[in-house]
Amino acid sequence: MKPWWQWQLREPVVRNSFAIIGMGRFGSAVCKELMGAGADVLAVDRDLKAIDEVSQENLGLEARIVDCTDEESLRAAGVLELDVVVVAIGEPIEVSITATLIAKDSDDSRVKQVIARASSDLHEKMLKRVGADRVVFPSKMQGQRLGKELIRPNLLERLRLDANNSIEEIKVPGSFVGRSLRDLNLRKNYRVNVLAVGPSEQLTVNPPASHILLEDELLVVMGITDDLEALPWR
Repeated sequence: MKPWWQWQLREPVVRNSFAIIGMGRFGSAVCKELMGAGADVLAVDRDLKAIDEVSQENLGLEARIVDCTDEESLRAAGVLELDVVVVAIGEPIEVSITATLIAKDSDDSRVKQVIARASSDLHEKMLKRVGADRVVFPSKMQGQRLGKELIRPNLLERLRLDANNSIEEIKVPGSFVGRSLRDLNLRKNYRVNVLAVGPSEQLTVNPPASHILLEDELLVVMGITDDLEALPWR
């Protein structure tokens, strides 16, 4: 019989589908990161030039010209059928607020999460008032980082050591819960080293191999960035 981790790697991974509204620098960066991870992405903008540019940069990307303030247009484009909508428009403020409201509040919307970009504190408050699940400021969180978070929702922090190596703080994946570090043998099976583990306020540095991972614990791991990204996220 094959080791448990080989069976685990063969399991199909269920991933969210994404709509990115607004193809400025922030929205384009989110698109690029998601496309690089193989996610299902729909890019939306009212400007033909913006759609052409993002399509040329991301071959295979589904991109459509849509008035994001028009509910029927967003519905026809398929935006309301997707799991996560990122409203990447900063200005005009009323456009981003309207798009957020449509994605969140339409009767037949299947959208599970709306992440909206804000350009000011007041803008943030207004976006939250109309139902945005999360508001981000591009100056604090670049599109590339947001894209990584959407692909790996259990990733909390990343410290890039150099071009190839990183340290990451992640939530313990569900498939690791109840198993010991010895059983998981992350160094052998995933080529990453465990630096610390435990509750967020009580991390144990250099934990013993006998440590059993719990659902609400965090893992701090170090290794080649590509190997870290291969860790299961659920």
